[in-house]
Amino acid sequence: MIKQKTLVSMSASVLVLVTALSAQTGMKCQAGKCGGAMFKTMKTHKEHKRKSSPFLIKHGLPHFTKMLMKSWDDPQLKLTKVQKNKLLEIRKMTMGSVMKLKPEIITLRKEIVQASKSGTKPNTLKSRVGKLAQLEAKATMTHLECIEETKAVLSKEQVAYLMQKQKQKMASCHQKYKCKGMKSK
Repeated sequence: MIKQKTLVSMSASVLVLVTALSAQTGMKCQAGKCGGAMFKTMKTHKEHKRKSSPFLIKHGLPHFTKMLMKSWDDPQLKLTKVQKNKLLEIRKMTMGSVMKLKPEIITLRKEIVQASKSGTKPNTLKSRVGKLAQLEAKATMTHLECIEETKAVLSKEQVAYLMQKQKQKMASCHQKYKCKGMKSK
């Protein structure tokens, strides 16, 4: 409980500080103006998608159910019917939970940004930023639970295969966009 309160407090403080600083200095976050090398070169739907992520941890955690949907009938993965049924149920529960939170997260995020741009003082935004951090933390916990439940359904070999495919995909992305800011593990 203390860790969660600390996390919410830290997230709220950082968001208020960054928002206030950007409004004060007139800093604009456009392609090439802020962020790492990847955002300077990548001007696609993926960039927008990252910005609208409902998760507190935006990078680094695998999205197993998404990866599995793309490899559903992969002969090397060898998913059984029983596994497929369990994985579909996990995905249904996870997506349902996250998609319920996402509109509220996006709306709250927009409200905070707009309020900051219009001159609202950071202390006035503190409760909204705290609520945003709580919602993003809840979505992240759902994601972590999904990872754990998915690993319980798959064999160690299947998990290793998926992780290897993900690593190859990230290496390809890094090579294509000459990304240096993020490392695939």
